[in-house]
Amino acid sequence: MRAAALYSAAGSLLLTTLAAAPATGAPDAVESAGTVLAAAHARARGIDFGKCPDAEDMPGTMECGTVSVPLDYAHPDGKQIKLTVGRARATHKDPHNSKRRVPRQGSLVYNPGGPGASGLYFPLIGMLPEWKRIASAYDLVGYAPRGVDKSAPLSCEDPKHFFKAPSQSPTYPSESYKKERVAEAKAYARGCAKRSGSKLRFYNSLNNARDLDVLRAALGEDKLTFMGASYGTYFGALYATLFPSHVRRMVFDSAVNPDPEQVWYRNNLDQSAAFEGRWADYREWIAKHDDVYGLGDTAAKVLRSYEKASARLAEKPAGGKVGPAQLQGAFLSAGYYDDYWPHTAAALSAYLKGDPKLLVQQAAPTPGAAVEAENGNAVYTAVECNDAPWPTEWSVWDRDNTRLARVAPFETWDNVWMNLPCAYWPAPRQQPIDVRTGPGELPPVLILAAERDAATPYDGALELQRRLSDSVLVTERDAGTHGVAGGANKCVNGYLDAYLLEGRLPERHAACAAHAEPKAARPGSR
Repeated sequence: MRAAALYSAAGSLLLTTLAAAPATGAPDAVESAGTVLAAAHARARGIDFGKCPDAEDMPGTMECGTVSVPLDYAHPDGKQIKLTVGRARATHKDPHNSKRRVPRQGSLVYNPGGPGASGLYFPLIGMLPEWKRIASAYDLVGYAPRGVDKSAPLSCEDPKHFFKAPSQSPTYPSESYKKERVAEAKAYARGCAKRSGSKLRFYNSLNNARDLDVLRAALGEDKLTFMGASYGTYFGALYATLFPSHVRRMVFDSAVNPDPEQVWYRNNLDQSAAFEGRWADYREWIAKHDDVYGLGDTAAKVLRSYEKASARLAEKPAGGKVGPAQLQGAFLSAGYYDDYWPHTAAALSAYLKGDPKLLVQQAAPTPGAAVEAENGNAVYTAVECNDAPWPTEWSVWDRDNTRLARVAPFETWDNVWMNLPCAYWPAPRQQPIDVRTGPGELPPVLILAAERDAATPYDGALELQRRLSDSVLVTERDAGTHGVAGGANKCVNGYLDAYLLEGRLPERHAACAAHAEPKAARPGSR
């Protein structure tokens, strides 16, 4: 379930023929004991924070260090890997009263999602106005999870070959095209096994949750204050299930559906269906601003403009690098964040009028980002494939997604190609544990969700609330930006501040009106 790293803070069909899962749905007692031992070692060692490796690009307030965690929690004294951690200490400065010294409340640990995204630079968020109150009371802590960036990085192919551009993105792929993509998925899965070896199986969400407890101990915190966005809500929910007595406060922003039956195949089907609705929202917005973009005064006409551009790019890629798949990728990003809408629409408008420069700037791969992009993709694939059973027969994927593409063509097949290596995965699969806490087991937690979020559909927030007793859900109505904490909605931010700073929560449900729609901007305007 691919979800881009959280932007506002700086991813009913029958499923059959699942792969057999060797593990049970219950946490392993040996690994639980290993986590206790690893956390004790980490508390004793702490984290030796100092200058960040790329300190020349960092404000002086941020410092970096590492924490060691076991590769395999069943053998906590065996091979260790190091997670890179960033921290900005609490400022103690009240942004509304310069004479008041704000007391420190501990560390706020953040994860932006993915899987495969790094939160290392999250501490810099404290410089933004929306985060200054939280930064006054908390040490802001971000880190690169296992496999990501410098934290024992995973790789599945040579980064030089990762960006395949220009490339096609057929809405209704032919049988020959499907065969090509199946072969690519098999080769990618083999590459993950070849380049990662026996360690591949240990990159999964349960270990991410265990790593989080070791990090808590290394920071010297008896109780964890955590904020997870997108995928970060899933392993955060696993943490809440495994270690409820270790929780102080938790914020789940844009929640993944944690139902074991949903993880991860069905969640990806639901994501593809939800993106169709968000794509329609975007086209309607473009149509309202036809005087600016000239792409059509109805959503249907805007779709025809998009399809015209895609067909033209299939014949002659823009800048030699932007084909239909790159166009789709740019517009998929706009499905995550509506503040992308103006400049993405402007690029399409300019391209159809004969100027491809904006589109190339926005959609063409950046060679300098290949290493980071390949690494993120490898971690995403490993975690989701390891976490749960997947269909192992191509016929199941083909059947389910052919059916879905009839009503939701925008993302369906691209989502298939993203996840298809899991059908041929060489490592053992886990059985997802049942995320659930009873009354009084877990302190009240805060769930934030936008009603029309496509990357993590709203039903996931409702399901998470049902499973975490005493949790509270704040909904941004009629909005679809992925990740709402610390963003454009002051109402949402008010609930966030009240919870993190004062421990105050509304009743079980609360709602905020949508933030303002983005303003249309002509090509080249700012």
